[in-house]
Amino acid sequence: MANAHNALSDAQRDGVRPSITCRSCGAELTTTFVDLGMAALANSYVPPGGLLAPEVTYPLHVFVCSECLLVQLPAVTSAESIFADYAYFSSYSDSWLDHARRYVEATSERFGIGAQHQVVEIASNDGYLLQYFRDRGVPVLGVEPAANVAEAARAIGIPTVVRFFGEESAKELRGEGTRADLLIGNNVLAHVPDLNDFVAGLAVLLAPDGLITMEFPHLLRLMAETQFDTIYHEHFSYFSLFAVERVFASHGLELFDVEQIPTHGGSLRIYVQHADGGRERSPRVAALRDEEAAAGLHDLAGYAAFADQAKRTKLSVLEFVLQAKREGKRVAAYGAAAKGNTLLSYCGVGSDLIDFVVDRSPHKQGLYLPGTHIPIRAPEVVDELRPDYLLILPWNLKAEIMEQMAHVRAFGCRFVTPVPEVRVYG
Repeated sequence: MANAHNALSDAQRDGVRPSITCRSCGAELTTTFVDLGMAALANSYVPPGGLLAPEVTYPLHVFVCSECLLVQLPAVTSAESIFADYAYFSSYSDSWLDHARRYVEATSERFGIGAQHQVVEIASNDGYLLQYFRDRGVPVLGVEPAANVAEAARAIGIPTVVRFFGEESAKELRGEGTRADLLIGNNVLAHVPDLNDFVAGLAVLLAPDGLITMEFPHLLRLMAETQFDTIYHEHFSYFSLFAVERVFASHGLELFDVEQIPTHGGSLRIYVQHADGGRERSPRVAALRDEEAAAGLHDLAGYAAFADQAKRTKLSVLEFVLQAKREGKRVAAYGAAAKGNTLLSYCGVGSDLIDFVVDRSPHKQGLYLPGTHIPIRAPEVVDELRPDYLLILPWNLKAEIMEQMAHVRAFGCRFVTPVPEVRVYG
């Protein structure tokens, strides 16, 4: 691994812990949820010429607010440095495309979305979702901060503006005549460092009788299944229903329905309207509130055990790869995913234990994972080098990956998933 230096504030270098405040309610953050050590930015893939260059690492120290119970990672670098040029393209996952297609069909049917409505998606990536609304004749607009990804959306005919979303940009869009009848945000809410500014922008851009849907990983599932690898610097916040309702309510927005969906290891899809929007509240909201309360998410003490859970998973991963190496086995990984980079970094597993990782995205092939510097190859390399184990880093896509790579079983390769503990599939 290249020499690394830690990105520390002047106060930290002087041994003084700076005051950190909650991005939702402003209270001082003093209670640790989990500390995963230091890590490079999860999507800062390293080119071959950069392997000997110094690599910046940042704290993955997550807090829980004692006032509003929002679990959060303090911003250690700017959103621009993370998202301005982005390595993740949504369209390379078949299961995610299918999820987007089914969402468009269900939402259009339930709320009567048609050609007379304006659909806007925040963090629209490469047009993976809006293309299905466009194909139904619905006017669409993407708002995407990464210019390289926005260009891919425009190439398939999805109008996309390149900007970070917040109250100011929402006012600009509104001034240009855009009001959203359906305002979508899939896996963006967790990526927002200035949470109140972002939600204020949603309220500005939403038409008076409009609808917001947001999807994000559910803190309840993260905790129950020890999904600590969902934590990385792009994810500033980790939401329970309890915490997210408070944020939206403070900006005059009402959460009137919620669904628990299987994506990303267990997510929520919330349905939001202006406080006077008139849609009846679903009983699913109260039911999920009760479920979270029963799991301890309404009490600060309920968050205390997670750090030890993460340590147990770390030991499970280390024991597996070390034993495999002792037995002379070859271990490769599938998926150069951000969550995989957190897992490998926290567990201390590098290129000495994982020979290579394969990924379908040509945007990642030929690069190296940040921090661990494991080389990223095309999936066909698995057939050439025939490892004994294939560790699935994006374990939330294990069914899709195991189906795509089923042929490797013919030469004795076995699939492995790391979370909540190591599991080897015959």
